[in-house]
Amino acid sequence: MKNFRNFCVIAHIDHGKSTLSDRLLEFTKTISERNMQNQALDSMDLERERGITIKSHAIQMDYKHTDGQQYTLNLIDTPGHVDFSYEVSRSIAACEGALLIVDASQGIQAQTISNLYLAIEHDLEIIAVINKIDMPSADIEDVSDQINDLVGIDQKDIVLASGKTGQGIEDLLEAIVTRVPPPTGDPNAPVQALVFDSVFNPYRGVIAYFKILNGTLNKGDKVKFVNTGREYNADEIGILQMDMIPKKTISAGNVGYIITGIKVSSEIKVGDTLTKKDNPCAEGIDGFEEVKPMVFAGIFPLDNEDFEDLRDSLEKLQLNDASLVFEPESSAALGFGFRCGFLGMLHLEIVQERLSREFNQEVITTVPNVSYFAYSTKGEVSKVNTPSELPSQNHVDRIEEPYIVAQIITKPEYIGPIMTLCLEKRGVLTQQSYLTTERVEMSFHLPLAEIVFDFYDRLKSISRGYASFDYSPLEYRASEIVRLDILLNGNMVDALSALVHKDNAYAFGRKICEKLKKILPRQQFMIAIQASIGAKVIARETISAMRKDVTAKCYGGDITRKRKLLEKQKKGKKKMRQIGNIDVPQKAFLDVLKLD
Repeated sequence: MKNFRNFCVIAHIDHGKSTLSDRLLEFTKTISERNMQNQALDSMDLERERGITIKSHAIQMDYKHTDGQQYTLNLIDTPGHVDFSYEVSRSIAACEGALLIVDASQGIQAQTISNLYLAIEHDLEIIAVINKIDMPSADIEDVSDQINDLVGIDQKDIVLASGKTGQGIEDLLEAIVTRVPPPTGDPNAPVQALVFDSVFNPYRGVIAYFKILNGTLNKGDKVKFVNTGREYNADEIGILQMDMIPKKTISAGNVGYIITGIKVSSEIKVGDTLTKKDNPCAEGIDGFEEVKPMVFAGIFPLDNEDFEDLRDSLEKLQLNDASLVFEPESSAALGFGFRCGFLGMLHLEIVQERLSREFNQEVITTVPNVSYFAYSTKGEVSKVNTPSELPSQNHVDRIEEPYIVAQIITKPEYIGPIMTLCLEKRGVLTQQSYLTTERVEMSFHLPLAEIVFDFYDRLKSISRGYASFDYSPLEYRASEIVRLDILLNGNMVDALSALVHKDNAYAFGRKICEKLKKILPRQQFMIAIQASIGAKVIARETISAMRKDVTAKCYGGDITRKRKLLEKQKKGKKKMRQIGNIDVPQKAFLDVLKLD
């Protein structure tokens, strides 16, 4: 065990985690030159296209140290985006050390600080690495001072490296071997292993990734999952390299995979404890944090017959993405679907994209919103996830919405525009401090509902990409939230209802009405599109009827004849409007939900 080292890589988005991981794999010859490609650990096409890591990836490397000893290094490469912080928390739970990577030209950013605190909470040994030192704009001295201020690591202990050129990789491996402590545990104790990830394989079923804290696991053992209480045979166990490598035994301190032939995804839970049936451990491993969804949206199949396929796809996706939560719901306009919880808007976008690519599921997503608490005049409390769950206004005493603490790190010249943006989003500035003369940290209390749409994109554009953003939940506060309904000829379209702040309701309602006017097909009768709050209509657009020129056959003659024909047409249109159905095409839902 003394020759095992388990560590993860944490950093802000785009600070070079995956590139540095590539160099480590190359140096330890874990991957051959022929098979080497950029972002070697990013297995999804989506990750390569966007240049971001979405899933954490575990891999084992063998490294021969200068003292002649062979070391086994288990590396977990983690995502850097705020929406995938749950992946980071799971990776940290399976490690003893963390590489804190900071870009030499950008310095410390918001997500770096957030992930660092996670690692410190788990008592991980932190190795600070300044990456991209080969860049002309690299400011090593300034970034070293920032790291020293934040973590208290001396300049001589900071590893200088370049993921692009491979410079400093040997120093980094030396630091991992000498500074990351070996795992503690007893190979002879009852088996106690933490399941930190899982994937679904259509041929072999569910494959679970685990780290053994105590005991030794053998191929063919009868195993048991502590929390679900289910028992299986360990058909295959092994270690994770570029491919899965089967082994006869895996002992304490090591990271590996297990195949038990589980076909139903709900039978395995990430964060569960794995043990042997004959000699179980006394208790499960605790301290594994629960996922807290931030944004909710309905996901519906384009065709209602695909409902069961969609359920299947979501269950398989949930195995690989434990931060996704969902439950069935139905809508009058869209039929049967699922209410899904996400960690943010990028997470929602990625799930939608993965459903389409990996499972061939084309879906409609409703307007994203957050959870509210409604307090009735009788003192009862109800959780409101969808607009339809909100009680009528005359029974509601107050509504509380979730607030977050937003941490923004930027250059001093962008303070004004960022302040304007946050105040426009109903934010309150709580703190402002200069980390250095060129970097300022600002903290805001913001309503979560205001940042789920376009906040991140606007922040990036007004700061020319220099602002970094991170957030954490704060509390629920009373707010003037109203339900905005969209009516077509007096009939409510439930899929387009939204919960919005009273001050934004008018502008939001007008936008939806204008958009619907452009995309709804014209009918033989007039269509009134209205946005209303309760019984009060706040915006209206009208789509005029398609009409035939009934007076075309009248050449001259008495005007009363023309009038008679027009009156007859008018009655017909009125009757048609009363009994006519307005079918909202699927494209209209998709277009409205892409509201700017």
